[in-house]
Amino acid sequence: MSGSFADLRTRLASALVMVALGLGALLAGGWWFLALVAVLSALMLWELTRMLAPSLAGSKAVLLAAVGAAAVLRVGYNGRIEALATLLLAPLLGVLLVRRDRLLFPVYALAILVASAALFRLRMLGGLDPTLWLVLVVIASDVGGYFFGRILGGPRILPRISPKKTWSGTLGGWFLAALVGAGFVWLRGLAPALVVLSVLVAVAAQIGDVAESAIKRHAGVKDASALIPGHGGVLDRFDGLVGAALSVAIWFVLTSPDALAIGGAG
Repeated sequence: MSGSFADLRTRLASALVMVALGLGALLAGGWWFLALVAVLSALMLWELTRMLAPSLAGSKAVLLAAVGAAAVLRVGYNGRIEALATLLLAPLLGVLLVRRDRLLFPVYALAILVASAALFRLRMLGGLDPTLWLVLVVIASDVGGYFFGRILGGPRILPRISPKKTWSGTLGGWFLAALVGAGFVWLRGLAPALVVLSVLVAVAAQIGDVAESAIKRHAGVKDASALIPGHGGVLDRFDGLVGAALSVAIWFVLTSPDALAIGGAG
């Protein structure tokens, strides 16, 4: 296999492993899903530290990652306001440790942690369907961007930040996201407005992708890490989910301020 799809086989193999692990934890819910979300948040924080402060790639980066994961677990156990406040610990600690980007690190680190907590609260409070819908919309947006962009090509959307992203890929991602929404409308008898909402969530996912690309360009790296063969780092693969889940968190706050602060995983 060559050309634009030279990495497709490796990407597919890694994707199958991620789907198996993610779907298993998503279906199980509870502590299984919370543990997965906490581990992913830790890995993303480690990668963020690695990009913005390479000198902290050792024990201090692991410390930041551990503090962030512990906060996500705390919110999962008891999501009341005092627990939510612990999400600030790793970003604030990063202000002291990361000397170069003392604003960029805490802002993006907090986005990762809030998105992680929101994703778990969505699974716990909303159940399987809305969480599965969110994940599928993000996957559809990513798959559409990859295949439509590489097959159709065309003008780049943000060449200075993310040179591989095209308008054809962006629109393709919206189209597949709309199909996911339409599928849930048809299968679950939901309101047609879900199709529009699916596109808006896809936009949020793409914004998350672009934000991570901007950080990589700022840091002068191609990938967040090499943890996932064919995909780069965990942050490279889940940046869209961070954007989408963060949009859900904002929705929670605007429509139901207590939604993130009720109950726990148990």
